[in-house]
Amino acid sequence: MPLSVAGSLLGAGFGQVFALLRETVNNVVSEARQFEPILKRLESTLDRLATTVTDIEQLNQLDNLPVEETRSLIEEMTRGRDLVQECLQIPRWNLYLRFKYSSKLTKLEEDIVRFCQVELQLYGARNGLEVRRIVSDMRQRMDSIRSVETPKVSFAVREPPDFIVGFDMPMKELKTLLLKEEVTLLLLTAPGGCGKTTMVQMLCQDEKIKGKFENNIFFVNVPKTPNVKDIVQNLLNYKNMQPEFQIQSDDDAIDQLSQLLNHITPNPILLILDDVGLGSKYLPEKFKFDLPNYKILVTSRTAFPSFKFIYHLKPLNDVDAMTLFRRSASLHDGSSCIPAEEVVKKIVKGCGGFPLVLQVIGASLRGEHEVVWKSRLMKWSNGQSFLGSDAKLLLGHLESSLEFLDDKVIIKECFTDLGSFPEDQRIPAAILIDMWAELYELDEDGIHAIAHLRELTTRNLASLVMAGKDASEANCYYNDDFVTLHDILRELAMHQSSKEPEEERSRLILNISGNNLPERWMKKKQKLINARLLSISTDESFSWSWSNIQAPKVEVLVLNFRSQNYTLPEFVEKMDELKVLIVTNYGFFHAEISNFQLLGSLSNFRRIRLEKVSISSLCKSLVPLKSLKKLSLFMCNIGKAFENCTIQLSNALPNLIEIHIDYCNDLLELPVGLCDIVLLKKLIITNCHKLSALYKGIGNLVNLEVLRFRSCTDLSELPESIRSLHKLSILDISDCLSISKLPKHIGELCNLKELNMKGCLRLRNSLPESIVELKQLKLVVCDEERAKLWEPIKEYLTKLKVEVAETDINLHWLSK
Repeated sequence: MPLSVAGSLLGAGFGQVFALLRETVNNVVSEARQFEPILKRLESTLDRLATTVTDIEQLNQLDNLPVEETRSLIEEMTRGRDLVQECLQIPRWNLYLRFKYSSKLTKLEEDIVRFCQVELQLYGARNGLEVRRIVSDMRQRMDSIRSVETPKVSFAVREPPDFIVGFDMPMKELKTLLLKEEVTLLLLTAPGGCGKTTMVQMLCQDEKIKGKFENNIFFVNVPKTPNVKDIVQNLLNYKNMQPEFQIQSDDDAIDQLSQLLNHITPNPILLILDDVGLGSKYLPEKFKFDLPNYKILVTSRTAFPSFKFIYHLKPLNDVDAMTLFRRSASLHDGSSCIPAEEVVKKIVKGCGGFPLVLQVIGASLRGEHEVVWKSRLMKWSNGQSFLGSDAKLLLGHLESSLEFLDDKVIIKECFTDLGSFPEDQRIPAAILIDMWAELYELDEDGIHAIAHLRELTTRNLASLVMAGKDASEANCYYNDDFVTLHDILRELAMHQSSKEPEEERSRLILNISGNNLPERWMKKKQKLINARLLSISTDESFSWSWSNIQAPKVEVLVLNFRSQNYTLPEFVEKMDELKVLIVTNYGFFHAEISNFQLLGSLSNFRRIRLEKVSISSLCKSLVPLKSLKKLSLFMCNIGKAFENCTIQLSNALPNLIEIHIDYCNDLLELPVGLCDIVLLKKLIITNCHKLSALYKGIGNLVNLEVLRFRSCTDLSELPESIRSLHKLSILDISDCLSISKLPKHIGELCNLKELNMKGCLRLRNSLPESIVELKQLKLVVCDEERAKLWEPIKEYLTKLKVEVAETDINLHWLSK
């Protein structure tokens, strides 16, 4: 760039330079193929931030702020514009330069997003009425689109797997058929495990499809019992639209959807309904509208005869099946322990060309001795196909992947437990840690549970999704992690659970639609349930009484529901062995729950986790839970409910040692009563963005060992009373944007070993003098700017390691 041009850009405003950078990226993204993924991501980020940048510019003018406040970022964006243009000159073969430029582009994206986030926080503290009005508008807009505060179903298409083989020709044929003018409703059909969803993900990455439908591709995972109201409500949320009236029925929902689609047209729209079951064959008809350029693509295991246009996805041919299998059976470093060709061919033939089966069987044999391969082959019957039209054959075939060594049988049990949760739902790792700590006596911190999930992921039996972590957290913080399960594998897990007669099963899984209960459950005299794990999933129309069930041996009870009012089953009162209760509301609105008093008689009850419920009803009927050790509240309405309890929290929860409060958006201040639970060892409050005040009574928690206030963005300070927490070993205030200083007497935390202050952007002044007294402090995690504050401290704390955390760019707060 000529010197005069660069100089003029440096004198320009933030918004002007941002616009020029955005224009440059838009022009270059289609030409610099070697940087296409990172440039597309940068382009998407800039497009999403454009409105926010305009608002920031307006606020700068209202507050008469000097350009110097944003000069460093202006300079970086100016250099970034040159960087983007230089990408065109980097050859594909030069891996070093490609890596170097990709890193710089990533840092540029991170800095721009972080600047906008911080500016929004800082503007919120200024006084001008017009400033406050604009900031309020900005926050409302961001709140409506960011999923950090209220995680919701995504209707954006996920990225396809990194390695795909055999779909080039089917992709071409499916795309040609979809783009025909007369095709408005198209069915993609194949047996389970053939790759229908992968095929759709590839289709949506195709340049021609993206060019035609742009940002109007909606991807809906259709559950076995779909709820039209929920689907439409989430579609409206995804497009940042509020319904004109409250959705009361399916007809209301369809009317609202019609208005949404009319709002988008005449722009082309593609609605994808993935995995429509046989019982939902009329669902696509409900979403049909006579609109121009509107198409529906349905995937299903059933070839519905009512569809005029159908594409049959065939299994992989022998060559492609062998390629995928070898890839799945090879070690991660690329080396191979695969035996003789004839053995492999027979196994691959038995997989019938199903990608899922090839991957699962290949992964299960990865690294095994040739003798194990031959033994497995003999069990499967030499050279015969294991797959057919009967789904039981598929499950039976997949079942062979559950052959574990004797010392790993527990992992098979863990896999089977995954069938206890509704389909197409993320399973929080925290739930599994609670369950398995009691069922299999795994460690409290979840290290072994995560190790088991990792092995299940390696075997392609599940997918563990772990949030970006600092090294210090790798083995101790899993609140943001979750597990997903392919529908076929979920069926396999449920199949494993149902082999024995109902009264003999170690786990019993009930999925109830409406009040359609098996006849045996309606009898007055029922057989005893001897299961250790009982999972009951109901929908919004369920209204039956559970009084007749007898399940005295249940240790873990999982209740999944979708209604706004829910009553704990009466038989809970007689579950003498109950240790863990998981209550999850999958409905759109928070639910009121009654009958909590039933828990008071349970002497072994140790853990409870509530998701998306209002706990005011809990506090009004609070009874002593003397054995309860851990309380977890996720996305719950808390408000001031703890202040109105019938008895003091310290008396109701005398032995509580761990509290987790996550994504509870109405938590404004730390409940006073919590500070009286003196046995508490872990207090973890995360992603509660409106939490702004902590009582000095927190100093009463003298047994506290772990204290986390991660991502509590309105929290401005820690009370000086924390100086009394002499057993505290971990303090986490990461991403607390409003904290500007550490407590003066923090040095009195004589056992503090780890301090995470990553993302504390307003913490810029010198650290308190008492910091040098933290003789046990071994690790501090922070960003580069905060790391400089620790430089003078290192000479006093010789064992201290200051780790600069990698910037984990988080765009969840932008619309998906």
